[in-house]
Amino acid sequence: MPERISDGAEDVVGVLTERIEARFGMDLDQLKAAVTAAPTANPDATDVVKWHGLLVEAQSVLDRTEDDLLAALQTQPSEVDDPTMDLAHRVNAAVTTRDGRAMVVKWFLDPDAPGKKDLAAERLARLRPRTGPAVQTSAPHHPGGVPAPASAVRAGRPGR
Repeated sequence: MPERISDGAEDVVGVLTERIEARFGMDLDQLKAAVTAAPTANPDATDVVKWHGLLVEAQSVLDRTEDDLLAALQTQPSEVDDPTMDLAHRVNAAVTTRDGRAMVVKWFLDPDAPGKKDLAAERLARLRPRTGPAVQTSAPHHPGGVPAPASAVRAGRPGR
């Protein structure tokens, strides 16, 4: 079997798997079992397990596509034909998919990642009970003799 194209590259899935296991203090199989048993107990763990699975799937597609490309290249004369070039484009697309999914896993593992603070605040807000409607459900009351502001009058007329 020919040597895989990415054999010299860092093992993205392996590195991220180790980071996941360190972050949650258990091996990935245990984490998957915990998430399956209680998917809402730890949303971060559930998200990481989901995206790690997608990452593993993307790596598998990349491996198969690279193998196909290497096999095709071994049968090519000096010029690469269109089907082989298509395989090369598929490898590039598979790398992009794998790298994108790896970035998502890294984001979930980084508590200080951009947007994380806002996400945590949003999750907290969803847990807090509301004290009233989220939006005003009736027109504001204007006491007799006090006209509505001009901006409210203009806003109600189309074309202005």
